[in-house]
Amino acid sequence: MNKEVSDLSIPVPWGQIRGRVWGPDHGYPVLCLHGWADNCGSFNTLIPQLPTECRYVAVDLAGHGLSSHRPPGVFYSSVAYIADVTRVAMALQLKKFSIIAHSMGGDIAAMFSALYPEMVEALILLDTYGFLPTDSAKISEVMRQGIDSVLQFENKTEEKPRIYTYEKAAERLTAANPSLCDQSVHILLERGLTPVEGGFVFSRDLRVNFKNVMRTSLEQNLVMLSKIQASVLLILAGGGSDKMLSESAQEKYTSTLRQHFQDRNHSVVTVPGDHHVHLNKPEAVAPFVCDFLKSKVLSHLNSLKNKI
Repeated sequence: MNKEVSDLSIPVPWGQIRGRVWGPDHGYPVLCLHGWADNCGSFNTLIPQLPTECRYVAVDLAGHGLSSHRPPGVFYSSVAYIADVTRVAMALQLKKFSIIAHSMGGDIAAMFSALYPEMVEALILLDTYGFLPTDSAKISEVMRQGIDSVLQFENKTEEKPRIYTYEKAAERLTAANPSLCDQSVHILLERGLTPVEGGFVFSRDLRVNFKNVMRTSLEQNLVMLSKIQASVLLILAGGGSDKMLSESAQEKYTSTLRQHFQDRNHSVVTVPGDHHVHLNKPEAVAPFVCDFLKSKVLSHLNSLKNKI
């Protein structure tokens, strides 16, 4: 399906948030947030299969893809990313919109939807529950470890970034993300590499590799989830994120979160595939996303137009 595509660049206090936009200027706005260490290319194969009435804004999160790295001494945290989503919405004058988000992007999107419930009409989570609880007894320990690791990194002698051939960079990305097919690796490398003399360096900020220092408990997550007013579609991959967790974590956290979504009459479906199924095999995901957008958002907009 053919869609107009253009580049996006939004000024922020430390540089630019960049991305790509699909669809007509006056289409219904849908913000697309990628997962950890990915970039907005994560949606390259899915968006062309989605409703043409929408305008899809896919951003490179700070420190990823072609977006600017955060200033020295600044942490990458969920709160900072949520503020960035707000910056993007303000820059684009989006008062109400929907979000499609994968993995870490889903964690950001769900928290944003809880903090700014009046702004999000529909929320589509791709192989993420939107929240990643930490055992209450371990929160202080995990937060301290996260802070210490960043401070240790800052104190190291600055090293020159490692230079790769394109083939070696592809091998490294594949090794780090075994759920990516060959085509998906090349798609992500389009924005994931910066050419330099002698080859390429990865464009993402090394600091994104450190764990998010902002931690919340399951109880806090359930409270935040209850604040979401948007209609939610949770698309889980059969061989995705659940398989990466221990059985105890699944029993303790994900089963509770899933039940909470269902209790609030949100839609929960499971598709065959792995963590990057939306990029590797978008045809497995697109029908659910299309139906959800049409039933929860577009049908309402069309009925309003018909009344005018």
